[in-house]
Amino acid sequence: MRTTAEADVTLVLDFLNTLDVEESTDELDDAGTWRAWVSARDLRPSPLAEARSARESLRALVGDADARPGEVGVPVRISVTATGPLLLADSAVGSVLAAATRLSLLGEFSRIKICPADNCRWAFYDRSRNRSRSWCSMSACGNREKARAWRQRSAQT
Repeated sequence: MRTTAEADVTLVLDFLNTLDVEESTDELDDAGTWRAWVSARDLRPSPLAEARSARESLRALVGDADARPGEVGVPVRISVTATGPLLLADSAVGSVLAAATRLSLLGEFSRIKICPADNCRWAFYDRSRNRSRSWCSMSACGNREKARAWRQRSAQT
């Protein structure tokens, strides 16, 4: 059984990664692919423009140098249940922003990062103990970047 925090991480990463630089695809390019993304997660649709704005703002917040920061606001509500207060939303973008807010309150949102490789820029969750992971995958992007840096250093000598 997944915890709420794990589900929140998954939702936020899935949303951020609707932009795939390596594959040159963007699930927010048209309303059909956005509706399919929303439907696959059993969420209620949000306007496409709102989704684009939210993704751009969140990607900027987690370190995507190509994204432009901005403000996005969506309605959410707080419900008190027998297990405690819940932050709820009625739309896909609201659900993503509620998940990001819960992660922020737990001090976990800062673990979401963007791979610095220009041909990747994949969003990932840094599970390292000291929060120092830089690459989405050491076996792919990290290895390529380390090899490139080594070749540059070697060429200078």
